[in-house]
Amino acid sequence: MSDAELVARARQGDTAAFGELVDRHRAAVYRAAHAALGSASEAEDVAQDAFLAAYRKMATYRGEASFKTWLLTIAWRRALSRRRRLASLWRRFVSGDPPESPPRGREGRTPEGALIDAEMAQHVRRLVRALPARLRDPLLLCASAEQTYHEIAAMLRIPEGTLKWRVAEARRRLKQRLTALGYGSD
Repeated sequence: MSDAELVARARQGDTAAFGELVDRHRAAVYRAAHAALGSASEAEDVAQDAFLAAYRKMATYRGEASFKTWLLTIAWRRALSRRRRLASLWRRFVSGDPPESPPRGREGRTPEGALIDAEMAQHVRRLVRALPARLRDPLLLCASAEQTYHEIAAMLRIPEGTLKWRVAEARRRLKQRLTALGYGSD
């Protein structure tokens, strides 16, 4: 059964049809929220909130975009809102950067190699956070989610060409800054 058929049934009060939509798009919604928030638990909360909001707003879905794109837009906006709230709380109550997750070494890596990998990962996280939101958000969505450029452009309400440029520009800036830090020149 297609998403459109499930949406029509869900609008008529068929909760099983909406449950099928949730099952189909749960992973994509979670990945979009995780891309925005960087936290598994926060992404889970936002995903649940997005599904609840979608269920409540089902009557407003006009079908101009795919159901998946509409749902991901809801999730993305809620994740950005959560990110702003969390950043505000963090700035109010804590000084400095939040603690990073412990480095995950690769099988067979020397302790020195694992330390270098962890250090580089920390630099990448810091550099990505430092990107302007107009570059950071498209980069994170493209890197972490299963959406197409077309779907991400619709979520962010920008032309697809603009999205592609922003992702390329974000990657160029990251590469330039990592090179300046001594992490390769390719």
